[in-house]
Amino acid sequence: MTRRSAVTGALLLNLVLVAGCGGGGTGAPDRPLKVALLPDESPATIIRKNGPLRDYLASALKRDVELVVTTDYSSMIEAMRRGQIDVGYFGPLSYVLLKQRMPAAVAFAAKLEGTSPTYTAVLVAGSESGVSKPADLKGKTVAFGDPASTSSHLIPKTMLLNAGLKAGQDYKEVFVGAHDAVAVAVQNGNAAGGGLSRYLFESLVEQGTIKPDRAKVIAESDRYPNYPWVLSSELDPKLQEAIKAAFYGLKDPAILKPLKADGFAPVKDEDYDVIRGLVKVLGVDLEKTK
Repeated sequence: MTRRSAVTGALLLNLVLVAGCGGGGTGAPDRPLKVALLPDESPATIIRKNGPLRDYLASALKRDVELVVTTDYSSMIEAMRRGQIDVGYFGPLSYVLLKQRMPAAVAFAAKLEGTSPTYTAVLVAGSESGVSKPADLKGKTVAFGDPASTSSHLIPKTMLLNAGLKAGQDYKEVFVGAHDAVAVAVQNGNAAGGGLSRYLFESLVEQGTIKPDRAKVIAESDRYPNYPWVLSSELDPKLQEAIKAAFYGLKDPAILKPLKADGFAPVKDEDYDVIRGLVKVLGVDLEKTK
């Protein structure tokens, strides 16, 4: 009997809430371990690309593993809070939101870029927009990704505030859902500027989705703690330790590439206090990011 459980499509929030987990409680050995991935590309693409991750975890943990992709960050938070996800790959801000609503959630591993468990966001602008620095975005439209995103909302909005620009007052903000959509909106002239992860912007340029002569980086942020893997504290303690060991020991480039990672390192909840600080500075209403 195979220890893999393939998912042919995305598990959307409405399906999660209607069907529930079934077959036992959180992490019960008679059902697959549900592992949620970032909803930053099409669900079918994410599931397909991360088949090797599913197989690796199934082998390491000696149990079936099912990959899950929800509709957005907010539905991912809600699904984990309801016990319908066992392990999730969150953005820093979406983790902070989860922890606020699910105090028992455990952040255990942060994505490595090179050897650093930190990353940066960038502000980008259209090459013909006349924008060369953040202050030039005054009076213009700025694209962000998901409201619960760190590098395509919280960090770039902080960068604009540091340049003296407030959303709704000095520029018009629009939310387009994902990092790649931000870059495309800027490239196509639908927004004068936008914010997203530097790593993802460079990946889009490398893939040819974004043309370097049509969209350019105008500013880069400070470094912030990277995307964390989070597990439910209701899982069996031995299973929790096995999950942690599996991620800390993950070195295969073929598995890491779809996760846009060079590896994973231990992380603690307090590492994300800097994100909580940004929320306070910006006056972001966390309830409105549901």
